[in-house]
Amino acid sequence: MNLFGTEYYRHCQPASKNRNFMPKILIVEDTENNRVLISRRLKPMGYEVLLAEDAERGLPLAEAERPDLILMDVGLPGMDGWTATRRLKANAATSNIPVIALTAHAMEGDRIRAMEAGCDDYETKPINFAQLQDKIHRLISNPQPPAATG
Repeated sequence: MNLFGTEYYRHCQPASKNRNFMPKILIVEDTENNRVLISRRLKPMGYEVLLAEDAERGLPLAEAERPDLILMDVGLPGMDGWTATRRLKANAATSNIPVIALTAHAMEGDRIRAMEAGCDDYETKPINFAQLQDKIHRLISNPQPPAATG
């Protein structure tokens, strides 16, 4: 089944049974088609979607909106997704927001690099949407406590 197949789409559960709470996801992705396709899949599942085409727009949006999760393309023009994630995790206002790296690179070294940059998970392109949805649900449902500073 392809990434945006209707079979999975029809069987998706809403992100939240509480209709007053719509988890907010920020998509930081430079390719417009990817932004549109991902947001079109997330909105009907009960997510509020915010869009940024680069890190320079995504970082202030993350700080202002405090999304529940960020999908971060690592191959962004200008500031790359690795650097943007490091900045998010270094900022007290955004450090607890889970980040899933989105990348066309499928090498094991890229997964390690994502985790070292502070990403909470990693998804390769083309995106397996069922797998991505599971990761999103897990990270939003089980937020990690703030790291102890010392």
